[in-house]
Amino acid sequence: MQVILIPGLWLDASSWDEVVPALRSAGHTVHPLTLPGVGSSDESDLGLTDWIAAVVERIDDCDGPVALVGHSGGGNVAWGAADARPDRIAHAVFVDTVPPPPGAEISEFPIVDGVVPFPGWDSFDEPDVADLDAPVRKRWAERTGPVPRRVPTDPVRLADARRHRIPVTVLSGSADEATLRAMLANWPPFADEFAAIENVRVVELGSGHWPQFSQPARLAAEIVAALE
Repeated sequence: MQVILIPGLWLDASSWDEVVPALRSAGHTVHPLTLPGVGSSDESDLGLTDWIAAVVERIDDCDGPVALVGHSGGGNVAWGAADARPDRIAHAVFVDTVPPPPGAEISEFPIVDGVVPFPGWDSFDEPDVADLDAPVRKRWAERTGPVPRRVPTDPVRLADARRHRIPVTVLSGSADEATLRAMLANWPPFADEFAAIENVRVVELGSGHWPQFSQPARLAAEIVAALE
């Protein structure tokens, strides 16, 4: 299967480096992406639709069925691309995030000099970063890049209900399905979107928010299992 790996905010294609070999060994053709404007101050006017368009372009370049894997904010990008090409997507995998409802944003972060830089590990909740040791934090903080200022707060545009027929796997860091559904009940639009998906499976990884760094072998194995 053609597998498109979509990073979250501030990360590029290399964030998937420790996951890619296992996917290729399982017979998949893997496309880790760097989304437009990441690490650049010259493309600060790009928005979420530009990121989704980049994924759609890669889908259109692929032959055969496509799986989308989105980490964190990359989940909004993945679901937007799935909505744009629902007949091409065989599976959507969300890494420590969930399919967003129409109009949802990723999150809001401080804008500095027209872009959104990585805010630092201390800005995240401790459970999200607890399994990242000091060397990992240092290495990846140095490799992050700012993102265009509009991307984190642009609403995702979704219009094709056929997206709900796409099989979905949520690889959740610290919540099983019952816990995840209980959490979503506090955000009705997210709960409604989740309930509308016809085939959804939740796997608890037992990780923080960046399992591609803390447990890449487990993450890769679960992606492979989801696509079987």
